[in-house]
Amino acid sequence: MEVRSTYKYARISPFKVREVTREIQGLPVSAALDLLAFTPKKAASLIGKTLKSAIANAENNANLKADGLVVKEATVGEGPTLKRIMARARGSASRILKRTSHIRIVLSDEIAIETRATRKAKRKAEKKATKKESKSETTQNASGESKSDKKTANQPNK
Repeated sequence: MEVRSTYKYARISPFKVREVTREIQGLPVSAALDLLAFTPKKAASLIGKTLKSAIANAENNANLKADGLVVKEATVGEGPTLKRIMARARGSASRILKRTSHIRIVLSDEIAIETRATRKAKRKAEKKATKKESKSETTQNASGESKSDKKTANQPNK
């Protein structure tokens, strides 16, 4: 089941928030909260509030336990921009854009929780599989015709 939480009109640029949301996607909730606690950015505290709200929604509304939840999606949309003016030389003015953002976090219990150890084991297995494939291709090419020989053999003489 999916549970979501949205923080609208957060007074921070979406570009700055996206940097932190990319880090927590796919992590278990406990790991995401730890990561946000030790990230020294304003965006981390705002995302942390939204994540805690999503966890509370999951526990109270959907009767899910926080232990089995994973951050399925953490997206940041652009909110309305406040336009202000700053006085400049010779009576002119320059515009200051105060950007806002909408932070949306989706939690799910359907995704398998992936830790660093399982991710590392998965990569090793993939590397072994690619090495076996490349070995089998080289043995076939050494024993039989090469791919270029096969192509020329199939083409009719002109």
